[in-house]
Amino acid sequence: MKQRIITALILAPLVILGIFELSLPLFMAAIAAVTLIGYWEWTQFVDAKSRTMALIPTVAVSAASLIFIPFDSLSLNLISDAHYAMLAVGFVWWLAASALAITYPKSSSFWQNSNILRHSFGILTLLPFFWSVLLLRAEGVDVDPYHGAKLVLYVCFIVWAADSGAYFAGKSFGKHKMAPHVSPNKTIEGLVGGIITAILVGWGTAQWFNLQFDSTFAMVAITLVTVVISVLGDLVESMFKRVSGIKDSSNIIPGHGGVLDRIDSLTAAFPVFAFLYFIF
Repeated sequence: MKQRIITALILAPLVILGIFELSLPLFMAAIAAVTLIGYWEWTQFVDAKSRTMALIPTVAVSAASLIFIPFDSLSLNLISDAHYAMLAVGFVWWLAASALAITYPKSSSFWQNSNILRHSFGILTLLPFFWSVLLLRAEGVDVDPYHGAKLVLYVCFIVWAADSGAYFAGKSFGKHKMAPHVSPNKTIEGLVGGIITAILVGWGTAQWFNLQFDSTFAMVAITLVTVVISVLGDLVESMFKRVSGIKDSSNIIPGHGGVLDRIDSLTAAFPVFAFLYFIF
């Protein structure tokens, strides 16, 4: 626990500094690097003789998305049908993935022996995450260079708040298991505690950052859906690790495991939040 706390105290300020101070091209490069590391860790979930060869399909699809989807600052501010389609794919995937996690192990029978599906799941997990973070960071950058950064940090704050609230509520009141076959420690009471904490933090952050939603109801609804899916996103990665017989996605982050272990909730939260935010 001590190592986890020390690492978190070092990483959190660096993440926040990067969100606000990196130029859009450098920010895109940083998110691309995180995504690539995530793809590398995902190769453990694929039955392949070579992890390098297993990396090729995901990288190829991601590179193709950069060819067909515009990513200059002007285009990212004028969101096109291709951008909306990518966000919609991410939104639908996380609804489906959440259902897979909740119904595990029954649901694993149709995908665990298919390398094609496992590759596809990696792409669906990380590619919409990359684009959603980028689209949020670029939002209004020509008018206010920090507006998009505030949106990105808003999502981080509500996910971190949900994780903390769920931990303490589950520890204090947890009795009913949410998905015992995937993660025995997660409870319904923890989920409720995480949701309440996230909504309170979200409301405070929106006021602090002066983020504009159509209404308070819209803010609460978008935050609620995002947080629920983020919690289930954590379960989804746990499901893939359980099927693959892996405890941590890697040991790249001292005390925290791998990149996927740290961003599993965020990979779910960002596409869902971005889709709902831009649609509504």
